[in-house]
Amino acid sequence: MPELKRILVVEDSPTTRVQIAKALQSAGYEVLTAEDGEQAIAAVFEFHPELVVLDVVLPKKNGYQVCRTIKSDPDLAIKVVIATAKDQEKDRIWSGRQGADAYLSKPIDMELLVATVQRLTPTNSPLPMSIGLFAGKTPTATKNSAAC
Repeated sequence: MPELKRILVVEDSPTTRVQIAKALQSAGYEVLTAEDGEQAIAAVFEFHPELVVLDVVLPKKNGYQVCRTIKSDPDLAIKVVIATAKDQEKDRIWSGRQGADAYLSKPIDMELLVATVQRLTPTNSPLPMSIGLFAGKTPTATKNSAAC
């Protein structure tokens, strides 16, 4: 049996953190969680997840700082999905500049989240190419997509 892909969910809202974790576990991922930026960075270096689902507004270190830390280390090959209530175009652009691989707006469509994670961790079920990264709130809102 293949080893499960390890995903780190970084979210300060306990309800949202559990919802995201359950959706990813149901899709066959091993899920670790952190509730602030410092815990996230520690977990990245200790557990080496393949992907991090990352809120922006976090205690201690914000999601942009965490993303920069992950992406600035050449020994880490970790994908980052920003999942945030910040939904302005400038937020999407800033996330891309920090190195994020995808951007999802809250409230998070869990099917879109799972599809995005699957696309960024390709040994799990591949997705049709029509699902774009940096997508809007629904899977059909790809016209609002922006590439990094």
